[in-house]
Amino acid sequence: MLALAQWLAATPVSQGVQRALWLIPLLQAIHILAIAMVLSSVAMVDLRILGIAGSQTMTETARRFVPWLWAGLIVLAATGIVLIVGEPKRALPNPAFQLKMLLLALAIAMTIAFEASLRRNRTSWDSGSHRGTVTVVLAVSTFLLWCAIAVAGRWIAYQQDVG
Repeated sequence: MLALAQWLAATPVSQGVQRALWLIPLLQAIHILAIAMVLSSVAMVDLRILGIAGSQTMTETARRFVPWLWAGLIVLAATGIVLIVGEPKRALPNPAFQLKMLLLALAIAMTIAFEASLRRNRTSWDSGSHRGTVTVVLAVSTFLLWCAIAVAGRWIAYQQDVG
């Protein structure tokens, strides 16, 4: 991974991002706002699953908040790619970054599984009969997983520079 990071750091695109002193802070600010979009969307859906929030059905809640989650993920991917290109030696070989990517893949898979379950079992979700112990544990786990992704992302800055 270090060899890839070194190669990427030497590319004109990476050097251009590094030279634009305002770009990295701007992208980090946008990245943080997108994290807030994702976490708040996940929180709203999970609170509805737990029966704590919402007078809407689960289908209505998902229709309202899941698009914000996906939009936030798109913004995170776009800003994250440019941040990686601008500082590849800081990110790619970093264990915290690698953990973040692993957790992110798991969280995306869980979100896709939730959406598929909602499509297949809409009546069950909307009536609340889907709210068993397993569903509650999954809702809490999902939120904690997304929080762990944010913490791992923040932790990247505190890992020793390997490049």
